[in-house]
Amino acid sequence: MEGPMEHRLCGKCTLDWGLHNYKMRDIFTWRLLKTIAMGQVLSLLICGTAVSCQYLADEKVETPMLQSFLNYTLLLLVYTTFLGTRRGDKNLFHVLRSNWWKYLVMGLADVEANYTVVKAYQFTTLTSIQLLDCFVIPVLMLLSWFLLKTRYRPVHFVAVLVCLLGVGAMVGADILAGRDQGSTEDVLLGDGLVLLSAALYAVSNVCQEHTVKTLSTVEFLGMMGLFGTVISGIQLAALETGAVAAVTWNLHIVLLFGLYALCMFALYSFMPVVVKLTSATAVNLSLLTADLFSLFCGLFLFHYTFSALYIVSFVIIIVGFVMFNVVPTYSALTEGGSDREFQGCPTDQGPHTDQGPPGGSTHQLLPPDTPDHGIAVAVL
Repeated sequence: MEGPMEHRLCGKCTLDWGLHNYKMRDIFTWRLLKTIAMGQVLSLLICGTAVSCQYLADEKVETPMLQSFLNYTLLLLVYTTFLGTRRGDKNLFHVLRSNWWKYLVMGLADVEANYTVVKAYQFTTLTSIQLLDCFVIPVLMLLSWFLLKTRYRPVHFVAVLVCLLGVGAMVGADILAGRDQGSTEDVLLGDGLVLLSAALYAVSNVCQEHTVKTLSTVEFLGMMGLFGTVISGIQLAALETGAVAAVTWNLHIVLLFGLYALCMFALYSFMPVVVKLTSATAVNLSLLTADLFSLFCGLFLFHYTFSALYIVSFVIIIVGFVMFNVVPTYSALTEGGSDREFQGCPTDQGPHTDQGPPGGSTHQLLPPDTPDHGIAVAVL
């Protein structure tokens, strides 16, 4: 009797595993499609900020710190206020007492990253900025490896190279179309500012991933709003008082500032949700298409010259992004750190015991929901 009973048990487990495997593949496919779509929404929001900045530049308005200040102020009004209404150890004042210096570093890195990349346009060319800005990805992967204990597989490095190849195609199209605008006043200084900006963005993104995956999305956004407003406000008063006073204010310019602030607010609100679903590295890979969306808008709004290489570049970047997300990475931030999603037979005996679905670590297929997970999306 013992043999047939074991046979029936393992047969049932085999059937259960087949159904489980089918469901997990369906879930994974839906998650992948959702990740691609959400990543492109982020790129479209960045495109909105780029278009508004271009129109402001045409109006001779150069106030990058004021624009950042408006975004951080919106985050302050929404998320920091929400933190202030919390009770217990998740309250704003308790968070400040325990981790204020960490959020100060995060806010400082984010504010200065935004400022230095805009400042770089005064000294170097668009081509240099597009190429060197990709430096954020290897720095982010390195920081994630040491600080978040993220472990990558060979396919992830190949995927990054594919995405960078897509960026190269985009830059080549820009050069052929004569869009290598910018300044050559001090190229080395400008390139150095871009690299510094990329490193600061990597620091900010690592802090973001750690916070949203171990604490909460609202805590990250609330602290970013608080410290970002203070830091950018001080820098605004110190560096841009004259530039703000020189602006000829009218309804058109006010609407452009409003469009920029709303796009940035939506970007900052939505990005932690995508980071929680995937990783900061994956999100930055998806953002490589933002320049392409800006170029496509420029074809209609600013009469840019079209090149088929733009389409090729978009396809290559999406292919690389899909490659990166098809095989999930391992991270110490996830629960348990185990690669085994399904253990096979309850007794874990015999040849029917399976090591889990193909594709390695699956711990990120269904990230745990938290009460804060939907708040950022609800604001949108």
